[in-house]
Amino acid sequence: MSIIDIGALIAGFLAVPILLGVARAFGAFVIVRERQCIVFELFGTVRLVLDNPGLHFPWLRLGPAAALLPLFGRRHVVELRLDQTYLRSEAVNSEEGAPMGVGIWYEMVISDPVAYLYKNADPAGSLRANVSNAAVRGLSNMKLDRMLVDRHQMSRTVREEASRQSREWGYRVGSVYVRKVHFRDAGMIRQIEQKVVNRLRQVTAAIEQDDANRVNVIRSASEREAAVEFAKAAAMRPQIVGAALAHIGEDPQISDALFEVLETQGVLQSPELQVTLVPPGSTVLIDPATRVPPRAVR
Repeated sequence: MSIIDIGALIAGFLAVPILLGVARAFGAFVIVRERQCIVFELFGTVRLVLDNPGLHFPWLRLGPAAALLPLFGRRHVVELRLDQTYLRSEAVNSEEGAPMGVGIWYEMVISDPVAYLYKNADPAGSLRANVSNAAVRGLSNMKLDRMLVDRHQMSRTVREEASRQSREWGYRVGSVYVRKVHFRDAGMIRQIEQKVVNRLRQVTAAIEQDDANRVNVIRSASEREAAVEFAKAAAMRPQIVGAALAHIGEDPQISDALFEVLETQGVLQSPELQVTLVPPGSTVLIDPATRVPPRAVR
């Protein structure tokens, strides 16, 4: 390969990107990416809108006017991708007059790039304000219990209210979801907390009282059954003792020994019994008349 061929190859590598850049700068071709739209404006008028992804040649569609676009026109690149926004604590009043805060999450996508560019100076801010106003208009004066529970119907109400105006600005509202509903008044929050605490205390006291009542019922039933059994035992005791004594009375020796033991045991258990032990041969208790010491003194 000669030096000329090498130089031509290098010049080709350098010239092709330069020529493509110049052609692209003058609008000979344009590349539209996925979820993207390009709007060509010339002398204050929209001349061409390209929203199909791929390679496009504006000169074939605009003719000689395409040569004036780089000098006297403007090219707007609009993203058509799905976007999401979350509005925090939008002020809404319930039917009972409670100041509530509503968090709203919504999706939006640009459906009309021309309306998006020329019908509103700040379409995103206007859509945000529109969703906020829709929440105030659609959710105000709702019952508090419904506002705390029925999130699906609230989301549908906000979406229908916000979609009508957003179409004029080139937006299409997608999913709208009420994610959070909360109280905005600190004093009301403290009152609700105090009511919840008092209610919990009442429920706890009621549970404890119910448990105590159940224990008392069980204890009373047990005591009643025990009293019945003790009464049965007390009623059966004379019969059992009488039968035993009758059986013992059949033998006189055993009967006499038993009653002597019982009598001695009764005497020993008597609280008035006093026993004095005197050693043998002692003259402390000798009778002066008989001069004979007693065998036992009680």
